[in-house]
This record gives sequence, structure tokens and C-alpha cells, in this order.
Amino acid sequence: MRLSKTTNYAIRILLDCAVADPNLVKVAEISERRDITLQNTFKIVHLLSRAGFIRAVRGRHGGVRLARPASEIRIGDVVRAMEILNLEVEREESQRAGVQGSQLAALDQLFDDALGAFISVLDEHTLEQMIKAQRKGTTGARPKAKTTRRAKPLAVASSGARRQPIGHG
Repeated sequence: MRLSKTTNYAIRILLDCAVADPNLVKVAEISERRDITLQNTFKIVHLLSRAGFIRAVRGRHGGVRLARPASEIRIGDVVRAMEILNLEVEREESQRAGVQGSQLAALDQLFDDALGAFISVLDEHTLEQMIKAQRKGTTGARPKAKTTRRAKPLAVASSGARRQPIGHG
């Protein structure tokens, strides 16, 4: 299963807020730290606020913070909130394009069931657990193997394009 970039960014934004908790965090700072465009960050902060994950404080000294403790925010809830918005938009677009609802009903049910199973695993994990793992350095990355010889540096593409990790929309 592949999550949308919006969901990926939403989790990153929540992690940023959780690390700063209980302090307010400026949206522009999140954008810079998490390497998300400012426009996307504002859009996702708005969605997270509407879903009840964060609270926004307006004004010069404003910012965002978690709406409830990180221990109460399940990753599955975040994914569910963000991905269901995408599914609803896609279904509305299909209906506007004249695709018959009955044609897609069985396929939609299959994907809904698969998404439900996927999210049920994510429901077992909280934002707080992710922060603790991040602080311990156990983010799932494999430890580097020790070598006796110095490795040759990798060539950098001349286009300057950044490589995206697999599985991030």
C-alpha cells in the first residue's frame, strides 16, 4: 500500500509538533525543517486542524500545537483522516466524469477492506511511540556495516533532482 504525500507530510508535521509540545511551532519553521513547501504545509495544517489533531493560534506570536497528547494520537487515525479525504475526492471526480457507481462498487469495497486492514496495523502505534523511537535512533534504518576500506563516493546526478524513498507518495 502506498500512502499519499499529503498523509506522509501530515505525520511529519505532527511529529514536529509532538517534539515541541507543549510549545507553539511556527508553520514556516515546520515547512523548513520538514522540507515541505510552505503552501502544502499550510494546507495540511488546516486539514489536521479540521480533523482535531492540532490547534492553531493566530497572530504574530501564534503557531500550532497538538490538540491532545501524543500518546492519544494513533497513526491509524491520522492515515484514516487524510486518506479518506483523498478517496472521497476521487469518488466525487468519478461521479462527475459520468462513471456509473455500480461499476465501481465491488472494487471500492475491496479497496476499502484492504485499507481498513492496513490501517488497523497502524492503529497499534501512537505518535508518542514514534517520537521515542526517533529519539533512540531506531527509526527502522539498518545499521551501517563496518568496512575496512573506504567506500567510493556516489556520483551525483547533474540534474540536481532529489531521490525520493520508496513508499512515499
